[in-house]
Amino acid sequence: MEQVSLIAAERYERAGVRQAIIELLEPFGGMSSFVTSGERVLLKPNMLSAKEPEQAVTTHPLIVTAVAELVREAGGTVLIGDSPGIGSFTRVAKKTGMYDAAEESGAALVEFTESVELKGSGMFRSIHLARAYYDADKIINLPKLKTHEMMTMTCAVKNLFGAVIGTEKAGWHLKAGCSQELFAQLLLEIYLLKKPVLNIVDAIIAMEGNGPGNGNPVNIGMLIAGANAVAVDTIAGKLAGIPVDLLYIERQAGRMAMAGAQLKDIELFGMQVEAFPLLRVKLPDSLDVRFGLPGFLTKRLKKHLIPHPAADRATCILCGICRDACPPAAIAIQNSALSVDNARCIHCWCCRELCPIGAMKTKKGLLLKAAALFSGKKSP
Repeated sequence: MEQVSLIAAERYERAGVRQAIIELLEPFGGMSSFVTSGERVLLKPNMLSAKEPEQAVTTHPLIVTAVAELVREAGGTVLIGDSPGIGSFTRVAKKTGMYDAAEESGAALVEFTESVELKGSGMFRSIHLARAYYDADKIINLPKLKTHEMMTMTCAVKNLFGAVIGTEKAGWHLKAGCSQELFAQLLLEIYLLKKPVLNIVDAIIAMEGNGPGNGNPVNIGMLIAGANAVAVDTIAGKLAGIPVDLLYIERQAGRMAMAGAQLKDIELFGMQVEAFPLLRVKLPDSLDVRFGLPGFLTKRLKKHLIPHPAADRATCILCGICRDACPPAAIAIQNSALSVDNARCIHCWCCRELCPIGAMKTKKGLLLKAAALFSGKKSP
């Protein structure tokens, strides 16, 4: 049985967060069960972009501070690192509070710049990860629980995509982003290359709606921890009330016979499933819904079934960030307007994820609009 611990944590307050994490780790024997004196321990928070902690885009700095302090007390040397999706590492670290977290806890900030090639044993035979990530003695993964426009949810496994350096992320979206199942396979293979020894999820204030960058904060009031990232994600998805068939990483982990992909594989400490609050976070409005049609029909009706990105001309400032980040180069700026080539679009939603002002919206096909009309729901 894979072990996962949960504990209630109502707000971000330094002493309270530290005590909650101590209690969260008690079933495992505390931080000293994961860290040995003298080890270099890399903390991997979510540092997607330069957003304030209150926006729930990134891991809250008080979580990072508390974990860093506990690692140092266990005798470890602490590093804090990531590869932001947008913006310089220094700006993101300062805006998100990671710079202060490092200063207060005595940790060193590490920008992921140099990579090392690793040989995989699955579908992807060669994967480059940040050298600072791979060379650390131990990894402690500190994800934020959020919805995700491509993968429905981003948590422990998805957070490790940050170990891929900068522009190489776009290349992987182009190679594996044509389907959620293939991208989930990639994420799981990245996870298997160097597993974190511990995953601690910041679900005090999570994100719902159009995550991971433009959703809305939602109060869940929980912390989740476990050594197995797949099991941690299974519990996170259940806690958020996300339908199992939309959790692509968990579904793919099940196909790969990975432990922790199903609730029956998991032993819970601190709270049982029956006691979970009755939550159902709002899901992204760009979810790829195809009504279970056969593959040949899906291909023919793709433009009518799948939402497409479309810029709000009244809001878009033509900064070019989405254009430069688009893996298949489907976005252009022409005649003082931003346009998307839907035929080239792979629906990775990087444009929505990285837009600094939320100007990239979704445009639904005719069949999706009709389905919403008949179901009594308004469709944008």
